[in-house]
Amino acid sequence: MRIYLLAFLLLINSSLLRAQEAPASDTVCMQKDLPQLIREARNKPPKVKEEGSGSLLLVPIIGSNPATGFMFGVGGQYAFKMKGSEQFSLISGSLQATTKNQYLFLLKNNVYSKNERFFYTGDWRFLIFSQPTYGLGTNSPEGGALDYQFTLAGQETTIDSLAQPMEFNFLRIHQTVGYKIKDKMYLGVGYNYDAYFKINDQRLSLEPGDTLLTSHYTYNKRYGFDTEKYYSSAILASFMIDKRDHMIQPYTGYFLSLGYRGAYRFTGNENNTEMIMLEWRSYHGVSKKNPSHLIAFWAMGTFTPEGGFPYMALPATAYDQRGRSARGYTQGRFRGKDYVYTEAEYRFPISPCSGVLGGVLFVNATTANNLTQDLGLFESIKPGYGLGLRVMVDKSSRTNLTLDYGFGERSSGFYLAVSETF
Repeated sequence: MRIYLLAFLLLINSSLLRAQEAPASDTVCMQKDLPQLIREARNKPPKVKEEGSGSLLLVPIIGSNPATGFMFGVGGQYAFKMKGSEQFSLISGSLQATTKNQYLFLLKNNVYSKNERFFYTGDWRFLIFSQPTYGLGTNSPEGGALDYQFTLAGQETTIDSLAQPMEFNFLRIHQTVGYKIKDKMYLGVGYNYDAYFKINDQRLSLEPGDTLLTSHYTYNKRYGFDTEKYYSSAILASFMIDKRDHMIQPYTGYFLSLGYRGAYRFTGNENNTEMIMLEWRSYHGVSKKNPSHLIAFWAMGTFTPEGGFPYMALPATAYDQRGRSARGYTQGRFRGKDYVYTEAEYRFPISPCSGVLGGVLFVNATTANNLTQDLGLFESIKPGYGLGLRVMVDKSSRTNLTLDYGFGERSSGFYLAVSETF
């Protein structure tokens, strides 16, 4: 399965690189959105909206999973253009609460300044949270600190029964400003702060005769980190090329980002360490009539030295800026010193002409290493796949309401969000 999945992703990417010029849009069909259809059904004239004017969307957040229980809240997105900018800018955020007494505040920004001279990107979070961890490496929890087995009394166990539950508060302040050195090309500097505190490692027991050591505890003790609170304070240098035709829903182009995060003693850390981050996205049309009919590709890699960062600050599933990676798996499911993620998504129209409804099919693959088990990167690869529905809710900013269902290895999840996954 893993070999076929990797071959599929490689074949898609190689074919995309050979793709011809961007398709021309259909001159007969006109893009519509859900509010326009509702107004037409009520025999009301369409609202006239200036090109590039701001668009504010608010959506309820309702869901359920074993890690959070029942979740409810509100999410929003504001899309706008600054004067002289070809690209839309985006500010999004959410407030959420769960029946497990978890509270989440998230705020993201991706903003082009006037004439696109500067590009600002940020990820701000405060969570009173609980989340299971499973150990390091994509093969976890096999061979982990708790030495779980995947069968009990001859019956296969669920992934949730293998979890090591943790409660913690999490504060993240990531902000970068990029300066344009050439058209669509930016050099950036920034600051990254991640703090984990009030950590309750719920399965940890240090009582003599009843000792139970968790993956979080053994890793942090091995490399000299606190087990109840810790933080990473780092400066960031970045390089970015953004050739996408649109930030919110690209039809063509590509995005490349390279980042170096230095967490040094002079920035408040216990030791000097670093992190290298790479990201690539590309979009390739498959229809000459409809530009929204395309294949998209996403790849990320994060690499750190051994023992450089505390356990929860290591690269992990769905800890990208918007928390959208690895659909089919829960956040934090896979974690490692080095982490690589790839995804391919086929996007296609469903509505015959209006473009209001669309669909997606996606496959992804995640790999993370674990040096204590001599597990290297790419030695264990976990696939995911799924499908989704798209509803155009604002055609001026190309904003979709997205509903996805993803499947992983003995894992699945439902995802409701505003705008495309990547």
